[in-house]
Amino acid sequence: MALRWYQAKSASRPILTAAISSAVLFGTGDAMAQHLVEKRGLKNHDLGRTTRMVLYGGAVFGPAATKWFGFLQNKVKIPGRPNLEIVARVAADQCLFASTNLFVFLSSMALMEGTDPSKKLESTYWNALQKNWMVWPAVQFTNFKFVPLESRVLVVNVVSLGWNCYLSFLNSQPGGEAQYPPDV
Repeated sequence: MALRWYQAKSASRPILTAAISSAVLFGTGDAMAQHLVEKRGLKNHDLGRTTRMVLYGGAVFGPAATKWFGFLQNKVKIPGRPNLEIVARVAADQCLFASTNLFVFLSSMALMEGTDPSKKLESTYWNALQKNWMVWPAVQFTNFKFVPLESRVLVVNVVSLGWNCYLSFLNSQPGGEAQYPPDV
């Protein structure tokens, strides 16, 4: 029932629906980082940090991902080769969107925190991008192969609960030297 409602809203108002769901799930990912990973407790919850994550998810990620997935669906086509087409979409997603989104995320978080974006990028970008490539290609292959276009941002947002937890934790570390999750 809820999924049908979401799909209907996503079909009629895709940007707004993605913005709202992304905002909620980015905030949830941050709350998970603060309470499940960092064990801060409710009285030590950093509301400003959660607000920054909600703002980024709703104002940047949700709308950008919606447009990006539509672009991939409409422009990355290899007739008669559906799996190769999906691999091409995943490659484009990881080389263009993921790397750019991570750059924008870390830079905008630094700006909203009043810190130096170049230092944040230097200390965290490569580590986070490597972790991204350990998780997202398989997720996106599955997403592009089995999930209808209007639900792809939702799938990414649900998987992103864990990913956003990681990003929030990484972003909150002084110098970005956190090794969570540990290197494998």
